[in-house]
Amino acid sequence: MIMGKKIVNDTSECLCFAIPPYIHQEIVKRGSEEDRHRALQSLAIAERLRGMREVVGSMPAMFVAGGTQKRRTIFDAHNESEFPGSTVVRGEGDPPTNDPAANEAYDYSGLTHEFYKEVFGRNSIDDNGMRLDSTVHYGDNFENAMWSGNHMVYGDESSVFNRWTIALSLVGHELTHGVVQYEAGLVYRGQSGALNESMADVFGSLIKQKHLNHDADQADWLFGEGMWKEGINGKGLRSLKAPGTAYDDPLVGKDPQPAHMRNYINTTADSGGVHINSGIPNHAFYLTAVEIGGRAWEVAGKIWYVTLMDKLSTNSNFQYAADDTFEVAGELYGQDSKEQKDVYKGWESVGIIPKKSNLAQRITARA
Repeated sequence: MIMGKKIVNDTSECLCFAIPPYIHQEIVKRGSEEDRHRALQSLAIAERLRGMREVVGSMPAMFVAGGTQKRRTIFDAHNESEFPGSTVVRGEGDPPTNDPAANEAYDYSGLTHEFYKEVFGRNSIDDNGMRLDSTVHYGDNFENAMWSGNHMVYGDESSVFNRWTIALSLVGHELTHGVVQYEAGLVYRGQSGALNESMADVFGSLIKQKHLNHDADQADWLFGEGMWKEGINGKGLRSLKAPGTAYDDPLVGKDPQPAHMRNYINTTADSGGVHINSGIPNHAFYLTAVEIGGRAWEVAGKIWYVTLMDKLSTNSNFQYAADDTFEVAGELYGQDSKEQKDVYKGWESVGIIPKKSNLAQRITARA
């Protein structure tokens, strides 16, 4: 049985930043004077934005107008801190500009829209034609990107990071935070927050894989590929294939993600480890997708999407995610099907044993 969809739109729960605070904190410890200044500025801006949650979450209605086609507007903030930005630099159907960041924000938000529409029949982020609007060149020395609750915000490159629009997986990841917001509404703390981050990593990777037409065994399974400037020892910001190996550099530190529950990190930092422990469900998805084979967005991605739509709730944890994806695989492809067994193997390999969930006990949590 696939349960009815529940819309959640609590933007106060999550201002979702691409770069977790611990990377900037490493740069503050180890970087040059300029690097430290930028990192401190980025941390300060992030804290200010968290304090503005209610303001950011109540942006003008232009961002949520309905429709069935892509409707994108790219704003330039000119390094000011005003939303959405003082200048419109590209609207839907307009030709490219001379600004790569504006063009990438436009193109990659469009590819994200197309992915959700073509693969899952979803009408934009909220499934109701929400506009996909973006602000580039936000803030003074803001080294980050974020989903604000209703639109995308990108800072600028530096000596450490490339353009925040350069990676399709990053743009797709951040916009997927919006999909999570309108579906399960996973609270951005602890395991539910790590699931929120994992869903964004998974679908950010699948958006890239579909664009490149890569099968599961061809994909690089990296999130934020190309984000590190030359000289930084890193392939991306995270790896679903091998959590903990995306980067290892004297300036930015080492990727801290675990790939198995035996290495789960209990911490109060990073909102309870949302960017850290997401490596565990990320790896479970990777193992499932490779075991199933073929195009990961077609089967494994469908199982995870239906789970997000119809099963997970605000406080779901890793065990719930394992139980629910196992259950959905059985509903979609049959009990004891290869697909269901592959989901089981994926979660078992990261130390979580899927169980048949007791729907009677879980109805209240999902209501």
